[in-house]
Amino acid sequence: MNPLPAAGRNPSTISQVLDLVASDPGRPRLTWYGDGGERVELSGAVLQNWVSKTVNLLVEEFDAAPGTVVALDLPAHWRGVLWALAAWRCGATVTLAGDAPAAGGDVVVTSRPAAWAPVLGGPGAADLVAVALPALARAFDGDLPPGTLDAAGAVMTYGDVIGWVPETDPSAVALEAPGAEPVTFADLVPAPGVPGGRVLVDGARPLGDLLRALLATWAADGSVVLASATTTAELAADPARLERLRTSERITG
Repeated sequence: MNPLPAAGRNPSTISQVLDLVASDPGRPRLTWYGDGGERVELSGAVLQNWVSKTVNLLVEEFDAAPGTVVALDLPAHWRGVLWALAAWRCGATVTLAGDAPAAGGDVVVTSRPAAWAPVLGGPGAADLVAVALPALARAFDGDLPPGTLDAAGAVMTYGDVIGWVPETDPSAVALEAPGAEPVTFADLVPAPGVPGGRVLVDGARPLGDLLRALLATWAADGSVVLASATTTAELAADPARLERLRTSERITG
């Protein structure tokens, strides 16, 4: 058990952040603006539900636990956020993959599985998970390398409540990102941002920084509006559209 901290204390673990997010279950906690006008909104309850299902998949399919390395090869996207949270919730290390697929890690979670096939063959290779990015996708659109798990259908078959996960080692590495110092679980959740804020997050920023910005907002009992890199550029070029978005989404920061 890792309950919410006492009054006046900030969440310091992923479990506590998720419990805080779900403490107001109907409130929007993650709103995604993707390319082509796609909008997806996850309430606190829905966000926690998605994370719980993904945790159960990682544990039951891949024995994910402290010491497991999950290579995350996804763009700034709501689905990538869920996979990072789930990996951390079972104590695994999240390694952010670079532009060129490279062998390493225990599980590779990617939206471009064909690119990984040449480097993941043979005994002892990492397990491959294909993630379809469109919101309504029921299966990955395209051929998959043999043995690849299609997350679009698989995640929904797992339980809504986390069954069992081991204790996380605070000194273990939680996040590895290119060009940045590793971050341990003890330091993963940053100091909270503005209490209760509704924050617009730029999807063009480095993914490691983006993920921790989301954690800081949620640790302050806030809510996130995440815009893809393309949408962020479009908003920057159209101040009137940006102002409409800030008004309609009640963005405060």
